[in-house]
Amino acid sequence: MACESCKPVHEEKVKISDIKSPEVDIFRDTLLRYLGYANEVGESFRALVPGSVVLGSYVVASSYVVADATSKGYQASKVDWGEDSTSKKVVHAVGDTLIWQGLASVAIPGFTINRICKLSHYVLANTTNLPLPVRKWTTTAIGLASIPFIVKPIDRSVDYAMNNTLRRWYSIQPQEEQLVHHRSVIAADISKNVSNK
Repeated sequence: MACESCKPVHEEKVKISDIKSPEVDIFRDTLLRYLGYANEVGESFRALVPGSVVLGSYVVASSYVVADATSKGYQASKVDWGEDSTSKKVVHAVGDTLIWQGLASVAIPGFTINRICKLSHYVLANTTNLPLPVRKWTTTAIGLASIPFIVKPIDRSVDYAMNNTLRRWYSIQPQEEQLVHHRSVIAADISKNVSNK
């Protein structure tokens, strides 16, 4: 006869009908979210730092994206999707998160800040007599100051584009959307199930 600690632990899956309002998604509702903006900060400082530092900022932001996608995939694997395949839902969760975050956190904001800084530097060089170091620092300040203003419009644009293209193709259901779409609605339920074991 096996002792209590030797019995296999079976994780219960959260029923799809039990998905409810979110509590805290560590990747989107905490300070960890700011790692997704690392490349925008790197682009802002491009005029002042070596290219390897800018590249490193993209590595940090991309690592954040992969970690968030992995987390969403794990959470999707802990849901009882009923008649639907769990592996299909995991692929949807990981894929949707990678694409959304890749576009909304890395590619589009990085390109946008890069162009804002490039244009700022060009305008300052051609319309002022400021010394080069002042122009570089001013360009960096403009890039950093632009970040808060570009985030929401980019997020909304990526949502709109994905809702009207990819998400139609793989028919993301409302419960799936709650899991992957900016907030994790089952993370708290999964934590409770795991901690109750």
